[in-house]
Amino acid sequence: MKNKIIAGNWKMNKTRAEAESLIRELVPLVAHTPNTVVICVPFTDIYTAVELTRGTNIHVGAQNCHWKESGAYTGEIAPSMLVEAGVEYVVIGHSERRTYFGETDATVLARTKAALAAGLKPIVCIGETLAERQDGRMEEVLTRQVTEGFRDISAEELKHITVAYEPVWAIGTGVTATDEQANDAIRYVRGIFAAKYGKEAADRLYIQYGGSMNDGNAKGLLAMSDVDGGLIGGASLVASKFAAIVHAHE
Repeated sequence: MKNKIIAGNWKMNKTRAEAESLIRELVPLVAHTPNTVVICVPFTDIYTAVELTRGTNIHVGAQNCHWKESGAYTGEIAPSMLVEAGVEYVVIGHSERRTYFGETDATVLARTKAALAAGLKPIVCIGETLAERQDGRMEEVLTRQVTEGFRDISAEELKHITVAYEPVWAIGTGVTATDEQANDAIRYVRGIFAAKYGKEAADRLYIQYGGSMNDGNAKGLLAMSDVDGGLIGGASLVASKFAAIVHAHE
């Protein structure tokens, strides 16, 4: 059985002082888990996070990176800058980036390739909107996002990627996919990867569930056979709640 990858996506939250307080509280709470623990923090918190997690089992991630190493891209950050800062993981293609900032499958692919080239471990997000699910287009959307978003990703590169299935209708809404809905969708996604890379690679791939996973529902979701972890939003901002998710399936 795989261990789980539990990643906290802090989004646009926590000053450096608040980040320090949260991390100091979190470190002892998750010290002995067999699961992989990641905190994906705002850029301004990276230095604090890297310093405070040094020598612990907590890995640090960023929430985005650009596909170029330098240039006239105001407000963006290069993968090499993240590596230099001590970052290991990076979230790419989150639905909020797709919805508010114009991310497409093509830009997700470009960012993922750049992150991999720099030695980062991408957490690549996919998922359908409520309208797409209600229209019966979930499978169509997920197939497109994997086909286009992973078009030039090799089997070797896939080994360094985590996929996060996040139904957009369940992000920040308090509405969560049922355990079975999450597992069925992730099993479908794994089948797409199996067709492209082979069953062994698809089985090895970590596919998380994201979308209002919290300390109350994590145990059921993480017990599902195809759910390999969680990408946690709001609950990752409270150390005790995030720790409870980390320990929910050990």
